[in-house]
Amino acid sequence: MQKIISYIETQGPIWAPVVLRYGMTVVILWFGIQQFINTEAWTAYVPDSVVSLSHLSATTLVYLNATFEIIFGVLLALGLFTRIAALLLAIHLFEIMFTVGYGEIGVRDFGLAAATLVVFMNGPDILCLYGNTK
Repeated sequence: MQKIISYIETQGPIWAPVVLRYGMTVVILWFGIQQFINTEAWTAYVPDSVVSLSHLSATTLVYLNATFEIIFGVLLALGLFTRIAALLLAIHLFEIMFTVGYGEIGVRDFGLAAATLVVFMNGPDILCLYGNTK
């Protein structure tokens, strides 16, 4: 047990950003893929005001959102343009949080947005394909 604790104390700071980045990648990609698989279930989350302002259908907006999440989720997974991808995803998640409002979903989205903001602040980690200076 002591060896495990010692390993975590010495190697944890190196691997923590990787675990966080991949954890957020799974969440982002899962939501993006689900929006393509079951689009109609996601249209209920699109505010009427956004449909009215954009002049696009709720279905089209869900497809656009899913495309955004998959593209930037893949960039995050690969570690390409990590800071840019994480910042855009964090802003996106904060916007979703404000749209959803206070409640169990909004609080969850706040945690996801904050975690993605930390990925942005960390920048490229040891497994990123681009920008890794460590």
